[in-house]
Amino acid sequence: MKGGATQVNEPSPAPLDFEVVEARGERHAATPTMVFGCRVREGSGASIFTIALTCQINLDPARRRYDHEARARLVELFGEPQRWGATTHSFMWARQSVLVPSFTHETSFEIPVVCTYDLEVSSAKYFHSLSDGEIPLTFLMSGSIFYKGPGGALRVVPVPWDKQARFALPVTTWRRMIDAHYPKGSWIRLQRNTLESLERYKAGEGFPSFDETVADLLRRTHTQ
Repeated sequence: MKGGATQVNEPSPAPLDFEVVEARGERHAATPTMVFGCRVREGSGASIFTIALTCQINLDPARRRYDHEARARLVELFGEPQRWGATTHSFMWARQSVLVPSFTHETSFEIPVVCTYDLEVSSAKYFHSLSDGEIPLTFLMSGSIFYKGPGGALRVVPVPWDKQARFALPVTTWRRMIDAHYPKGSWIRLQRNTLESLERYKAGEGFPSFDETVADLLRRTHTQ
């Protein structure tokens, strides 16, 4: 080579190893947001510019046990407990894309997940039905790895589809996040015409909140 220069062959990325190490509710988010702290390792020492990572997070209800009260609350979602062997299959909670920063060997990154408390959404209904224990999650990774190839050229290879990581999210962590945004509250979805009727009833009776309006309707129902 000219001037006696030596071509340095950069190593190609070895298979990646992903790990989810912690979870916390984002304190200052406008809406409930769970942040998962993650770690990725690469064994060859390749110079990774970034990973354009897409993560699908699945709930795995069959991977935990349920007490009698939880089983009763989950009937609407999974059916009668004797059918749970066929109905408690894995289902998607969220899908999130992030950019992993440059690293060699190992780095940490975060996956933020905006959470709904709409109890007609399956994931929120499942979380709400649990009073203790852990929520079993599987993180399915995909995307593209951008790394330094021979001569410093940029190279791109896909993240293998079999890359995943499991994590047990404490129910208390989820509840603290929800309570920080909706203390002592929960949410239900109403059709627009139902909400309009409820608003007219609330205004006509002079109730200051929807909670008191619904409580009054329930009292009237129970006294009939």
